[in-house]
Amino acid sequence: MSTKKANGKETNKTESEFPMYKGKPLVRCGDTLYYGSMKDKFVIKMEIKSKKEVAGQEIADKVVVQLMYTDSTIRNRKQIVKTSEKNGLYLAMDIAEAWLERSLAKESAEA
Repeated sequence: MSTKKANGKETNKTESEFPMYKGKPLVRCGDTLYYGSMKDKFVIKMEIKSKKEVAGQEIADKVVVQLMYTDSTIRNRKQIVKTSEKNGLYLAMDIAEAWLERSLAKESAEA
């Protein structure tokens, strides 16, 4: 993917431009977060279903976590490998990191 800078020159957008969590990109689009690289076989999708206010800050309350295949040739329903609902983003990120690491390690062991 290339982007235009203000000076008119094109630059390539790389994963390193995204925030990283434990060595993998973490991308947010509204109330949906994606954890992992689309170049890998699996990625995590986290969807914030509800929020609550704590000390004047709005924080995630219920978060649905899904381990998904990145292969776009697979139908949407078949892409989901595992799903879970967690209370809070911390617990969601915890399970997301564990699922992704195990799945990628299993994939590399089979290859």
